[in-house]
Amino acid sequence: MKGNLFVTLTLVFVLFFASLAVAQDTDPLSSWNQGETRQSIIEFVDRVTEKGSPDFVPCPERIAVFDNDGTLWSEQPMYFQFYFAIDRIKALAPNHPEWKTEEPFASILKGRVKQAMTSGRKAISKILLESASGMSTVKFKQIVQDWITTARHPETGRHFTEMVYQPMLELLSFLRANGFKTYIVSGGGLVFMRQWTDEVYGIPPEQVVGTSLKTRFEMEDGRAVLMRLPEFHFLNNGAGKPKGINLHIGHRPIVAFGNSDGDLEMLEYTDCGNGPRLIAYVRHTDAKREWDYDRDSRIGHLDKGLDRAKEKGWTIVDMKKDWKVIHPYD
Repeated sequence: MKGNLFVTLTLVFVLFFASLAVAQDTDPLSSWNQGETRQSIIEFVDRVTEKGSPDFVPCPERIAVFDNDGTLWSEQPMYFQFYFAIDRIKALAPNHPEWKTEEPFASILKGRVKQAMTSGRKAISKILLESASGMSTVKFKQIVQDWITTARHPETGRHFTEMVYQPMLELLSFLRANGFKTYIVSGGGLVFMRQWTDEVYGIPPEQVVGTSLKTRFEMEDGRAVLMRLPEFHFLNNGAGKPKGINLHIGHRPIVAFGNSDGDLEMLEYTDCGNGPRLIAYVRHTDAKREWDYDRDSRIGHLDKGLDRAKEKGWTIVDMKKDWKVIHPYD
């Protein structure tokens, strides 16, 4: 009898802890702390996906848009694409001896990156344009692919694609599992992002909206190519984001996540639609595990948007409070 009782109790304990493990494995937002923010996300998804619900939204209208820099991956101490641009300027320098004395290139080549960045938007634009033009789109794609697989962040030593946010990866997957189509709407370069977003975020190239350069059709060695010109075609930032959404997506989103004032117009545009909406700012509050910044930061400046979020009752994701981990390697 005692032997049978022992076996029974053992089986009960095994089944109990096994059920706990399964529950943890099936938690779609396991890197989010229990609390109001996590609960509001889950409740919103339940409301818009449950048939018969007064807030039910058909699948074609379940559009979710996300900024990239500072929302899906880190952005300090400067935007990651700018690291790419700096490496490209150094690689191109032997073909441009005039850059030794011409700003902002001279500062870049001397390692004075901060000085180059403080020269103003015009100087930063020159660096970005020079680093991404003067070649075919095919060649540029390969250069980006080679860089993103080898380059490392100067402070963490990690590959840039490792510095994505684990809770946001889970959120993207959770939304897609519930019939949402997820898009990136970023000020970053369109072609630059398209080389790795599918592998890293599960977001294919056609669902990436970004800043683009003008191109020119040419025949090169009997092959049709698009040559990238040193001139912007579309700036997908600020008020440009709603325009980009209308141009590339064609639906007003019902979910929008950003982290800076540059995302405010996108969040406002999403919020002004009919029916239920989930509007959120990711706020950087964790200096120990990432960075702590908002109103006074040059990168990821969040001031007007933060006030607007509080006024409108939008969700504010507090990294320190709401996330168990920041990056996958944590």
